[in-house]
Amino acid sequence: MDQEKQKVKIYSAEFRESSVKLAIGSDKPITQTARDLGVNANTLHTWINKYSQPKEYSKTVRTDEHLYEELKRLKKENARLIEERDLLKKAAAYFAKEQR
Repeated sequence: MDQEKQKVKIYSAEFRESSVKLAIGSDKPITQTARDLGVNANTLHTWINKYSQPKEYSKTVRTDEHLYEELKRLKKENARLIEERDLLKKAAAYFAKEQR
């Protein structure tokens, strides 16, 4: 029996947020709203839990984009520091050799 791999659907943040607003603001049950949107009901419940957290907590939580930007910055800084360290090692070796 061949089983087809289920394709993972990736939804944009805007779609998730608008889905949550629609589900919370609607008189329909969440499962019906999920069906209308073509989303699994459990997925919509997860989004509701995530996006309806108090604003105080969401300010302190860093998004993946912020983490990615910080990682890029740190990698760049690390490369610069390694370059400086190697240059200082060469300079120290040169001056030690010159003093002999």
